[in-house]
Amino acid sequence: MGLLEQCEAAFGSPDLYRILGVRREASPEEIRRGYHRASLRVHPDRAEPDAKEEATRRFQILGKAYAVLSDAEQRAVYDEQGRVDEEGEALRGERDWQEYWRLLFKKITVNDIEEFEKSYKDSEEELADIKAAYMDFEGDMDRIMESVLCVDYTDEPRIRKIIEKAIDSGEVPSYKGFVKESKQKMLARKRRAEKEAREAEKTKDELGLGGEDDLKALIQSRNKDRKKEMDDFLAQLEAKYGNNAKKGGKKTAAKKGKK
Repeated sequence: MGLLEQCEAAFGSPDLYRILGVRREASPEEIRRGYHRASLRVHPDRAEPDAKEEATRRFQILGKAYAVLSDAEQRAVYDEQGRVDEEGEALRGERDWQEYWRLLFKKITVNDIEEFEKSYKDSEEELADIKAAYMDFEGDMDRIMESVLCVDYTDEPRIRKIIEKAIDSGEVPSYKGFVKESKQKMLARKRRAEKEAREAEKTKDELGLGGEDDLKALIQSRNKDRKKEMDDFLAQLEAKYGNNAKKGGKKTAAKKGKK
């Protein structure tokens, strides 16, 4: 089975950019960050014992996808012809993908995270990334929230305000998938995020993250206020749309991306 078939089987899409959560025009650094983010979600060290084999398989596939897109020649072939060179240097041989990952990404500390978030959030880079994600995914907030760095579901009100402002100013079009998204879809996204957070807390070693206890305390402190902000946002939505928001769930999701 070739790489694209493996991607389809493991992630539901043969699109290398999509499984890394980046746009086709992404820079090499954006692709690297996308790989880092996607691989953290399926890293075997985070998996339960009975799920480790499947996590390892998915982790290896992500590594191969990144190996192709991080190689200028391989990426050009993929972009132009929609195929990958299975015999090329990027995919040839039995590479240790976990060792490959460790060589790419140094161990990070709580201070590293704080400093990066301070410089990235509300920066021109973040604003550009949010608008690009909105355009690439045609207003699909599930994929926007997965794509933008340093955000969780509690950031959603802030992300929405940025997009709404861009729509009002005419910088981006008004996609129905965004402006008509149902409350059920928002709540489902919130539940998924909370489940992922609970699973992450079970991990004894966050892949080399320094000061694990301090990191958890930091996240819990931040999310306490953010959670209230998100709950208030959902309450306002319910008050504004009432039962109409409840009726439109499946219909809206089926037509997402239409203007």
